[in-house]
Amino acid sequence: MTRQLISSGSTFEQQIGYSRAVVDGDWVFVSGTTGFDYANMTVAEGLLEQTEQCFRNVDTALRQAGAGLEDIVRVTYIVPNAAEFQECWPVLRKYLGAIRPAATMISAGLADPRMRIEIEVTARKRSRS
Repeated sequence: MTRQLISSGSTFEQQIGYSRAVVDGDWVFVSGTTGFDYANMTVAEGLLEQTEQCFRNVDTALRQAGAGLEDIVRVTYIVPNAAEFQECWPVLRKYLGAIRPAATMISAGLADPRMRIEIEVTARKRSRS
């Protein structure tokens, strides 16, 4: 079984030395993903916009791995301001409400003060019909 490394093209991956996602067999481990638009390395100000972009970034990584959002089994949310977490629940429900993965929310500082949320997921690829 081979290990596949997936990159988003983010400068952070090269500078720090990590992959956006790692595929190991049926498992896909997506690194903590922020609301940066990696195409132009910009980030929106608002929490909801950043949360939407996080899911677009996660979805892109999962698709490159041969998986999809529906394969997510575990999600970790990291937010600098715990009081703001409830504000993004509608976006979380939009993407994961039917999937209902195991979840944890942690309040901690992020690498860049513009970042308002970081999302990490683990997925297990299922057979596609």
